[in-house]
Amino acid sequence: MISPEDIKILSVSGEGYNTEFKLSVPSKVKELSEEVCAFANAAGGVLLIGVDDKNQIRGCTIDNAKRSAILNSLREITPEVPFQFSLVDIDGKTVGAIEVTSGSSKPYVLSGAIYIRIGPNTQKLTTAEQMRDFFQKSDRIYFDEAPCRQFDSANEVNEEVLSIFKTLSKLSPTIPNEQVFRNLRLFHQEQSFKNGAVLFFGKFPENYFDKALIRCVAFQGTDKRYIVDDKAYDGPLYYQYERAMLWIRGKLNIAYDIEGQGSGPRKEFWEIPEAVFKEAIINALSHRDYYDKGATITIEVFDDRVEISNPGGLVSAISEENFGKKSHSRNPLIFGLFARMQLVEQIGSGIVRMRTIMKENGFIEPVFSKKGIFTVSFSRIKIEKTSEKTSEKTSEKTSEKILTLVAENPHVTIFELSEILNKSTRAIEMQIAKLKKQNVIERFGSDKGGSWSVISKKKK
Repeated sequence: MISPEDIKILSVSGEGYNTEFKLSVPSKVKELSEEVCAFANAAGGVLLIGVDDKNQIRGCTIDNAKRSAILNSLREITPEVPFQFSLVDIDGKTVGAIEVTSGSSKPYVLSGAIYIRIGPNTQKLTTAEQMRDFFQKSDRIYFDEAPCRQFDSANEVNEEVLSIFKTLSKLSPTIPNEQVFRNLRLFHQEQSFKNGAVLFFGKFPENYFDKALIRCVAFQGTDKRYIVDDKAYDGPLYYQYERAMLWIRGKLNIAYDIEGQGSGPRKEFWEIPEAVFKEAIINALSHRDYYDKGATITIEVFDDRVEISNPGGLVSAISEENFGKKSHSRNPLIFGLFARMQLVEQIGSGIVRMRTIMKENGFIEPVFSKKGIFTVSFSRIKIEKTSEKTSEKTSEKTSEKILTLVAENPHVTIFELSEILNKSTRAIEMQIAKLKKQNVIERFGSDKGGSWSVISKKKK
């Protein structure tokens, strides 16, 4: 049964694929049953009554009459839904909690309608085509929800990624990992870590899913005859995202503008807006078809364009006319984890944002190919690459601070350095790469238990 501490963590994390909040019992109790029905048709979830849309625990009053009305409404779902309904006292406030497990007798129907979970929202299937699609797939579990039985969650979790996740999700670093995993429903019913959890938090997910990586290739010219760079990035999905962004940064021309007399913040002007790459890469990681073991996510840079592709075309739940208007993820668990980190919006607006960003900045709108392998193509524009000499003093100060922090704490992580120095992790990684190249620092051991060593003083 859910505990007060569990509810506090869920409320801080906010609504998502597995979590829904209601401030009070709605006048139409059926609204609760619709949410429960959707959870049962998906991967399960928790409905909290007494939490507002700002994630604040307000409490509510649920007397015997309301309790009976809720239970009677839930019993109208057919077949019978596996759930637990409890009233939990949290610092003197009562919260109603309905815990729903993923049903084994899908589809679950309420008043003749099927309700499903799309990201953080519940959607009613209204057309014969939608229902047909659901029936065809109701016996197929999402890839990221399937168990990875060989994974050892006690010893194979990447602690640095988990720490980053807690920080960006506004979770206290003192919350036990096991409790975070349980509340996010990362365990399968048999207590195995789910595939999505392994991809997101595993030290070496490539040991279990060898094609779950991003391949970055740069070509000379506008075709694929001459490769000038070819990198493959595996590891936890967040690392793949960060490293792919860093790689793209190194391939595109970037102009710089220093405000004032050189002491102001440096502005960057990319030949393709950086923000669209964030959207495209996270979309690829969240929506790729991981069942397709013969393909990887690819980022290809040509002289005139950048293309980002991921296995799997447009999901059948999204029609051509609804493309960019509705969202349906192949991997809702992965998408939900990125959403909790504030790296992606909780509504399906990634396609719209990419189009808007390009258009508002005077760029050609992206081109989408939706058959077979899903691809988005961004046209490059000609800008003159600005030398970074104007920012050398700032860069020099940052590298000196990194050396000081590493000397004081050899176990400090890249994420901790970025927090202390108020720099992006990409900026820290770039500085560390330079220091390594200069044989100033060296890394020993793993991400979790390793440490830094200052080899020599940085040359002036």
